Amino acid sequence: MSIEFLGKRLTGAYTIPSGIVATAVPIIDYLFRHVPQIGVMTTKSIGPQPRPGYREPVYSQYAPGCFVNAVGLTNPGAERSAELFAALEVPEDRFLLTSIFGGSIEEFVAVARLLAPYSDGLELNLSCPHAKGYGMAMGQDPELVRDITAAVKAAVDIPVVPKLTPNADNIGEIAEAAVAGGADALCAINTVGPGYITAHGSPVLSNELGGMSGKGVLPIGLKCVREIASRVDVPIIGCGGVSSADDVRAYRDAGAAVVGVGSALTGLTTPQIERYFAVLDEEVDRDAGAGGPVQRAESLVLYDVDMRFEPVELVENIRVCEDICILRFDRSIRIQAGEFIFLWIPGIGEKPFSALTDDPFSLVVINVGEFTGRLMSLEPGTRAYVRGPHGQSAVPPEGSRIVAVAGGTGLAAVYQLVRDHGPGELFVGARTAERLYFLEEARRVANTHVATDDGSEGFEGLVTELLDAHLAGVPEAERRQLRFYNCGPEPMVHAAIAVERKYCADEQIYSAIDYLTKCGVGVCGACTAPDGRRLCVDGPFLDAAAV
Repeated sequence: MSIEFLGKRLTGAYTIPSGIVATAVPIIDYLFRHVPQIGVMTTKSIGPQPRPGYREPVYSQYAPGCFVNAVGLTNPGAERSAELFAALEVPEDRFLLTSIFGGSIEEFVAVARLLAPYSDGLELNLSCPHAKGYGMAMGQDPELVRDITAAVKAAVDIPVVPKLTPNADNIGEIAEAAVAGGADALCAINTVGPGYITAHGSPVLSNELGGMSGKGVLPIGLKCVREIASRVDVPIIGCGGVSSADDVRAYRDAGAAVVGVGSALTGLTTPQIERYFAVLDEEVDRDAGAGGPVQRAESLVLYDVDMRFEPVELVENIRVCEDICILRFDRSIRIQAGEFIFLWIPGIGEKPFSALTDDPFSLVVINVGEFTGRLMSLEPGTRAYVRGPHGQSAVPPEGSRIVAVAGGTGLAAVYQLVRDHGPGELFVGARTAERLYFLEEARRVANTHVATDDGSEGFEGLVTELLDAHLAGVPEAERRQLRFYNCGPEPMVHAAIAVERKYCADEQIYSAIDYLTKCGVGVCGACTAPDGRRLCVDGPFLDAAAV
């Protein structure tokens, strides 16, 4: 369903609200090319300086289809964002709405001037409920909303779209103030709250408080859009709780020109998002004004995404070397080869891990930061919590022979793969022999090849050099049966792919690189691969084209 919006004829009347899925240029580019229903592409909110955001957990589910989040306005800063957007080609029939924020009028203006040349419009984040000094703290004051809008409008020559908070009793007055300041359109709503949820007696979010989204906020979003539409005459982007065709029609009836779908995308793979928007648009267009009992688009929403935490108790902390340990827990977990879990310690945070073994559950830790540093010193008897599994299981085609290449903690990601889908070849690399672990177990399930940089065990040199020598001796007919699974540091993975491409086709090669997985359910977009897929839902093993 094409529409006119702020001077452009667009292919679709949908957007994804700021901060959800489309948070990186590769994802935006992919959606531009594959999901025409998303006519307005809203970016993650960008501020004057880089912000790392809050520690994980940053996103949690408190009921089916209902979520809280506190990401903390994570962004690379305006200057770096401008560099990234400069390489993005925006189609003529799409609208790039760049979301910006600041702690003052001057900061809003500075960010606006940097990003306006690469944008079709600017969304002013005046509504984030969990970042102190930003968003809602400004957006509840009509006079300040008017002044910020007017200042940005005077500084740029593209449309300006303030995003309003539902956490105010006078949203109609705030909308009037924004329009008085020159707003070309309005967006409503941002998340509600902040709210607070716990698990096992502890706050889940690292920030403790977070904005609420999903099905539970639908009535609030509709109320706000209806009130805004009754007070001002500008286009409205309506969002909050949308998952079905009926929801879209309700927002349009309330006065929305563009409808945002956000939390309903939780857990969906990239192909599933493509199908969801295609079905949603067709269903709304076909049944416009009619309604009906069958909600085909909503049936694609994953209301069964499991983000609950289950307790585990540490039985043994095995020190491999100064900065590597193996943690063994008191029970088994249900996990398939290739999937991953999150380990949460209340008050410290959570991080994703491949399970080295499933029965009993164990994982490998390399000390690379605050959280992993704390794990290194955990004492037996410590209670921790696991959520998952997440990701897609790796299932090699029948009749194939696995060649797994691992470095660092990568062995944990491929051990179960060769154990459950062997026989196969396992290549393990490390800087020195003291950094090797679990080799005896690995040799029981695969023909294991070892390389160390200094030659202290196995082949002296890089594991990819050892791989190259091995593949050179494999007959061409047998190479067609190989399926490669690479996991480890990014340079090693890329080197392995380069070697494998000398002998085999890209469709035989799968790799997992940790692109900073944070939410685990595809929402925050932190784990985007260069081709726009998200490692946490589309992977973690992606084909060679993705990495």
